[in-house]
Amino acid sequence: MTSLNGYGSSSSTVLSQTNGVNGHTKSPLRTKILLLGMRRAGKTSIYEYVFNDLPAKQTFYLETTTRVTKHHYDTVIPLEIWDCPGTTTLETLETPLTQFSTLIFVIDIQDLYQQPISRLVDFVISAYQDNPNMNLEVFVHKADALSEEYKIENFRHIQQRVSEELLDISEEYEQIPINFHLTSIYDHSAHEAFSRVLHKLIDSLPFLEDMLNVFCSNSQSSKAFLFDTKSRLYVATDASPVDPPTHSLCNNYLQMLNSFGPLYKSVSASPLRQRTISPPELTPTSSGVTSPTTPHSVPTSASETPRVPSSSLQHTSPSSSSQQGPSTPLSPTQSTPSVSSPISSSSASSTTPRRKSKISFYPCASTSLSPSASGAGTTLTYHLINPKLALLALLPTSVYESRRGLVEYNVVFFREGVQEICEVEDEIRKGGGG
Repeated sequence: MTSLNGYGSSSSTVLSQTNGVNGHTKSPLRTKILLLGMRRAGKTSIYEYVFNDLPAKQTFYLETTTRVTKHHYDTVIPLEIWDCPGTTTLETLETPLTQFSTLIFVIDIQDLYQQPISRLVDFVISAYQDNPNMNLEVFVHKADALSEEYKIENFRHIQQRVSEELLDISEEYEQIPINFHLTSIYDHSAHEAFSRVLHKLIDSLPFLEDMLNVFCSNSQSSKAFLFDTKSRLYVATDASPVDPPTHSLCNNYLQMLNSFGPLYKSVSASPLRQRTISPPELTPTSSGVTSPTTPHSVPTSASETPRVPSSSLQHTSPSSSSQQGPSTPLSPTQSTPSVSSPISSSSASSTTPRRKSKISFYPCASTSLSPSASGAGTTLTYHLINPKLALLALLPTSVYESRRGLVEYNVVFFREGVQEICEVEDEIRKGGGG
C-alpha cells in the first residue's frame, strides 16, 4: 500500500485529550472547523441536520447558541467542529485562527447583508494574514425561501458585495480564494456543500478517488460514491462530474437503509454463530509423549477463509469474466473472504503475525431504478465498506444481473484498500497524538 504523508500539520489539526482508563489516554489528532455566522443564520441547524440527522422541521425548536460548542465527529478523519454564537468576533474567539483548517461562514440569504458581510470580511482578512492555507467557505443558507430566479440573483449579489468590500480595503485581498455554496436543509444541498468542504481536509483523497475510478472502470459503473453512513456526506467519488439528482438519489437510498437497517439482524453475524477455534489440546500417548489432538468434526464456512494478502489486490473487468474471476455470484456473507477472522486448525501452528480479526459480515443491497429516476435499466447498489463507510454505485442492470459475482469480487478488493488507508490514517493521527 502506498504510504500516505502530509498528515498532522500544525495549521490544520489540534490535539484533543480525554481521560481514559488510566487517566492519561489521548485521542487522535482532530481537524478543526470553525462555524461562524450571525444570530439565527442557521449554523446549528446545518450541523444538527447533517451530522445528527435532525428532521428539518424540528430545527425551528433549536435554542439559540450562546457559547462556543465543540462537536466531535469521526469519519475518514476525526473532526472537531466549533459552533460559535452570532456575537463571536476575533476578540471574543480567544483562539488563534492558525488552529483551524477551515472557516465556514453562514449567511441568511433573506437577511440584510451589510453586517454579516462586514463580519465575514474581518475574519477573511485575519485568516489570510495569520493562516494563508485556511479554507474559506461561505454557505448562503435558507435558499429554499426564494424562487429560483431571486435565489441566483441574491447569491451573485452577495459574492459581488464581498469582493467589493475586500477590494476597498486592499487590492491584495481581492485575490483571496473564497468558495460560495447555496445551501438548504430542505434538500441535499447542505450535504453536498459540507462534502466539498470535507474533501479539502482528507489527505488520502487522491488514493480513494483512484480506487473508485478503477472500480467504475472494471465494473462498468457510471457513478460511484464512498459515503459516510451516518452523516451521508460523500467522502470521495470517481472522476465523472457529480450530478445533483444522482447525488440526491444515492443520499435518499442511504437514508432509507439507515432507517430500516436496524430492524433486520444477520443470523450468521450474531455472537452465537461466531465460533473461535481454540488451540489443540495435548493428550498423553503410550510412549509418554504428548501430542496435539484435532477435533473430529470442524465445520468450515466462507467466513473462515484465510485473509488475502494486500499484495494480491487486483481488479477484474466484467468483459473478461470467462477468463478470470469467480464464475458464480457471491452471497452477502461470502463477499468478504479477504477480511475474515478465525483461522483453520491446519494453520494454527503458523508463526506468521496476523492482524486483529475484523467484522466478517458486510451488508449489501440493491434496487432497480424506474425510467423516470435515472434512466431505464439502471441498478443502484450498496455495499458496506467498514462500520463508518459505504460504497454506493450505479450500474447497468444487465451487467449487475449477469456478472454480479464479478462486481462483488471487485468490491472485496476495494474494501480491503479503503480499510488499509483508514488504518494508516488512524496510526498516523494516534502516533501524533501520543
